Amino acid sequence: MKRFLAWWTEERRAYLLLVLPGVLVYWAVMAFPTVFSLGLSMTNYNGGVIFGNPNIQFVGLRHYLRMFNDRYFWISLKNNGLIMAVSVFGQIPLGFLFAYVIHRKLIKFGDFFQTIIYLPCVISTIVVGRLWQSFFSPYGPFTKFMQRFQPGWENELAYDPQKAIIPVLFVILWMYTGQYMIIFLANLQKIDPSLIEAARIDGASEWQVLTRITLPALSGVIVTACILAISGSLKSFDLVYAMTAGNPARRTSVLALYMYDTAFKHSPNYPLANSISVFMVLLSFILIVMVRITEARFGGREE
Repeated sequence: MKRFLAWWTEERRAYLLLVLPGVLVYWAVMAFPTVFSLGLSMTNYNGGVIFGNPNIQFVGLRHYLRMFNDRYFWISLKNNGLIMAVSVFGQIPLGFLFAYVIHRKLIKFGDFFQTIIYLPCVISTIVVGRLWQSFFSPYGPFTKFMQRFQPGWENELAYDPQKAIIPVLFVILWMYTGQYMIIFLANLQKIDPSLIEAARIDGASEWQVLTRITLPALSGVIVTACILAISGSLKSFDLVYAMTAGNPARRTSVLALYMYDTAFKHSPNYPLANSISVFMVLLSFILIVMVRITEARFGGREE
């Protein structure tokens, strides 16, 4: 008891009082729903009373096996992979490029271009989705524009299952690149200008300044941007729903939309929907851990 009282200092009590609310909120809004979904995914519960319901039975991994055997699950997972690739290898490099050009004042009217590039981020996703859906429709401006150069050209983007995802990927690239531009621009301003000036005086080219000073200084920010891109790509729902609703033939569906359709459309299957949600959480965790391992392996740290 004396050892406990010696350990239970005023400093530790204050620390516990500060940390405990955050821990409780985390368990209430993050951990508990995930664990609860995991439990429901292993039962036959499909609506109605949960607690005290004698009809709920444990079924093990039945719904997970059904999920992995559903071809629409793999189509949705592939589309999420495409969105993730566009986010990591499209939005982040373009966002950095725009930020670097504006920060280094390599073009005039940098503030104007900064506003224009970031503007899509503040527009409602549903509004953006409906506007671009009209733009890429068979009778929209994109079709008319292409027919000026190739009379009789037929727009297959709206109904070809293999091509319908292309407009969605383009809009995702267009809409969220500005977000990463702002992140990189804010961190570029933290780099000591004297380092760049000294490098330029010593004869360093713009490319050498970029590769020897700027990128190493932003390595930690790049890792953070990758984590944001991965988590954002797995949450994709509203833009896809507004543009295609997963059509044609559910070939543009993503995991979140696949879960929504499973839970609320046709014949609702709540356990299967819970299985999808648990899989998404687990996949997010694995991908973020992989990014962290890569960061540790190659020494990415923000100075």
